Amino acid sequence: MTADGSVAAPTTASAPAAEPALRDVFERLLAAHGPQHWWPADTPFEVMVGAILTQNTAWTNVEKALRQVTARTALTPAALLALPEPELAALLRPVGYFNVKAARLRAFCAALLAAGGEAALAVMDTIGLRARLLAMHGIGPETADDMLLYAFERPVFVIDAYTRRLFARLGLIGGGEPYEVLRAWFEQALGPDAALFNEYHALIVRHAKDLCRARRPRCGDCVLRERCPSRV
Repeated sequence: MTADGSVAAPTTASAPAAEPALRDVFERLLAAHGPQHWWPADTPFEVMVGAILTQNTAWTNVEKALRQVTARTALTPAALLALPEPELAALLRPVGYFNVKAARLRAFCAALLAAGGEAALAVMDTIGLRARLLAMHGIGPETADDMLLYAFERPVFVIDAYTRRLFARLGLIGGGEPYEVLRAWFEQALGPDAALFNEYHALIVRHAKDLCRARRPRCGDCVLRERCPSRV
């Protein structure tokens, strides 16, 4: 935090100074990978469920769990709450930590219904909605921002491990900055644009999984290679 209480930007580059580099990275990733059509879900509620289930697991595991749940019952808050928690946990086994995630998902469904449902949340302003989501059991900043961006189409930039890895290697951030600092930095640099944030985050995930991997990165195939000081 700065002296006046605002969020400080990373010391590696000010947000305005970083804008050209961030947009160049986006254009290169888009040209290399194409539109990602993310988040893969049929309804906003399915996005929110997926955001909870994808914590600490691969998306392929989430897809398996969602198939099992939807084969058993409707994917609605009321239907999920009607399932006994042990039965829900068994359906969620592919995502790991299935007992914890079953409890979190049920708590989220109960909180969502108590708040008046998805429609009631959708009319809230972004700051208020984010605070409401963060107050729910098991919903941290990254999960809340996944919901805000992909379910409610709010201009909130999601910060995850892929984002930290990619932009730290590019030398644009340190990588260890607090979540809120990085979120504010990206949003200030790029301006409020939900469609851009949606595509950008999806491209970051794709690129970091396929090429900018934690171990054995495929730098020779990377479209960002020429501007990356960490290339090998």
